[in-house]
Amino acid sequence: MKITEANRTPINSLEDALNRCQELGMRVSRQRRYILELLWSNENHLSAREIYDLLNQEGKEIGHTSVYQNLEALSAGGVIECVERSDGRLYGNISDSHSHVNCLDTNQIIDLQIELPESMIKQIEAETGVSITDYRIDFFGYKNPTKAK
Repeated sequence: MKITEANRTPINSLEDALNRCQELGMRVSRQRRYILELLWSNENHLSAREIYDLLNQEGKEIGHTSVYQNLEALSAGGVIECVERSDGRLYGNISDSHSHVNCLDTNQIIDLQIELPESMIKQIEAETGVSITDYRIDFFGYKNPTKAK
């Protein structure tokens, strides 16, 4: 969650993502559009392989290399999110600061907007001597409570 305002507006829709690409001077190719459309229509964080498979299942022919190159360019430009996991990278449509709930029995990542109380931020700053400008929180848990024991 941003504490100070960013110099750019948040990306809240597919249209915003396409506009951000143009602002960055990125060509909005057919393949890049396919990837963005898929990420904005799917609430899950997806691997490059899942993106490749889903697009090809929809009849949108795109090569492995094109998927990887476009995902790298879009995440490097801050248009999409890239989550590093031990089993590989996952991509999501929210690129602005936000938190995650990581479900350990389904491997699902759920996006979450959390705003810490100002008093907690001040306490952290006082204890560390660091001026907080941004934060993300990762929660971990189980949908099936019996697995937590």
